[in-house]
Formats: sequence, C-alpha cells, structure tokens
Amino acid sequence: MKHDALKDETPVQTETRGDPGSGSGMLEDAQSLWHELRGLTHARFRLAGLETQRAGKSLVDMIVAGVMVGVLLIGAWLGLMAAAVLELVEHDVVATSSAILLAVAFNLLLALILFGVIRRKSRYLQFPATLRSFQTPPSERRDREKS
Repeated sequence: MKHDALKDETPVQTETRGDPGSGSGMLEDAQSLWHELRGLTHARFRLAGLETQRAGKSLVDMIVAGVMVGVLLIGAWLGLMAAAVLELVEHDVVATSSAILLAVAFNLLLALILFGVIRRKSRYLQFPATLRSFQTPPSERRDREKS
C-alpha cells in the first residue's frame, strides 16, 4: 500500500511556476517583492532620519543646559570667593587687597591643576591603543625587511 501511495504523491506544478506562459506571474512577483523592499528601506531611512533629528535636538538641549549650569556654577564660585574674602577681612586676618590677591592666587592654582588634568587626558582622544593595534610590532618589521 505504501508503494501505491508514493505513486500518488507526484509533484504537482503550480500555475505560476510550471506553465510556460506564467513568466508574467514571476515578473509580477519580482516587481511586488522589489516594491516591498523599496518600501521597507524607505521606512528604515525615514526612521533613521527622524531619530537623527531628535538626537540633534537633544544634543542642542544638553549643550544649552550645560552652558546654563556652567554660568550658575561660576556665579556660585564667585559668591563663595567673595564670602571667603569678606570673612578674612572682617576677622582682621589679612588686609582687603591681600585677601583678594589670595583668592586670585587660589583660583589660578586650581586652574593650573585642571589644565594639567586636561593635558594628561587629551592624549586619550587620539585613540592611542587603537592606532598601536594597526601598526606591526618592531620585531615583525625587522623580519620583513630582512626577507
């Protein structure tokens, strides 16, 4: 009985693929697939564009907020320095001009320390480990030059 069942399971040709006149059906399928692909890529590019636009607006908002925070912190720092100078002058620790010069010297020292931190950190902006990974080690260079 199994032998008869195998004879009945012969593949049946479909109308779109088996008939010689169905080349237009395959063409329609290909065109439909092409239009669907174009629609999908257009949708993805549109989404990427919208997300890029939102990211740009967020970056601008972050920069504006950062500048505002910086201005507020400068104001707070100046107030703190003025209070320190007034405290020194009121308790007759130093003269007014000396207190102001002391505050200026403290600010310059702090700026110098921060400048050193920036210089040390700036070398990492050049991706030194990545650049070294692209270069061949010196021992391999010598081997290549000898051969």
